[in-house]
Parts: sequence; C-alpha cells; structure tokens
Amino acid sequence: MKRRAFLLSVALVVATAVGVIGTQILNAQQELAKGTILQRAELPGTKGKEAVLVLRELPLGAETGKHYQSGSEVAYVLEGSIIVEVKGKPPVTLKPGDTFQTGPKQEHNVKNASKTAPAKVLVYYVTEKGKPLADISRPVK
Repeated sequence: MKRRAFLLSVALVVATAVGVIGTQILNAQQELAKGTILQRAELPGTKGKEAVLVLRELPLGAETGKHYQSGSEVAYVLEGSIIVEVKGKPPVTLKPGDTFQTGPKQEHNVKNASKTAPAKVLVYYVTEKGKPLADISRPVK
C-alpha cells in the first residue's frame, strides 16, 4: 500500500511539473505570436499565400526563443538593438535601419540586445493564406 501511495505521489509531482512546463512553453509561444498586425494582404499570382505586416516589440531582456516560420520573413529594426541568431551562422547585432531575413523553417532566435530600451521591429511575412498569426511562428522542438 505504501508503494502504491508513493508511486501515485511521484506521478502527481511529474504531472504537475509537465503542466507547469507546458504552460510556460505555451505562454512563450503566445508571446512570440504577439504583435500588432498592421496589414494582411492576398498576394496576386501566388495561390494560397498572403503577406502579413507586423509591428513587434521586444521588452528589456526578452528573446523569442529558437523558432521558425512556415513561410519567409523580412524584418526591419525601427528602435533599439537586437541580436539575431540563425542556426549555422554567427550571431549578428542589428541597430535601427538594419534588416534581416529568414526563409521557411530556418531556425532562429531574436534577442533584445539593450539593457535600457525595448526593441521595435517591423516584420513582413509571406505565409499560407488565412493562417492565424500564432501559426506563423512555431517553437523548435
């Protein structure tokens, strides 16, 4: 009987830990997916694709975490500075006026490089038409 109670306790602790970790991952995904959608536009001549223009803000010390998009992204730094880490390439620090791009399923992470100011980035995505913004970005497993 003690063994059964012990195993049940262990299972409960493990389930709680998995729930907490899962919630943190989900919140990170939602944070990654946040941004102000400025425009969604169908792309003539590209069946099933659309452009999504998003204004993103990275608070102090924030980072997106390793992720990729199902489509392509082109980004322009408006304010602050960011560090872009693309898998297989050295990290690059960007300031206002700098740009970067990633292709479909290209793993990357974006960090706010400043200790004093948020970073603002204008991001243009080309993705499957009608996909919610949360589906554009997917964490790497």
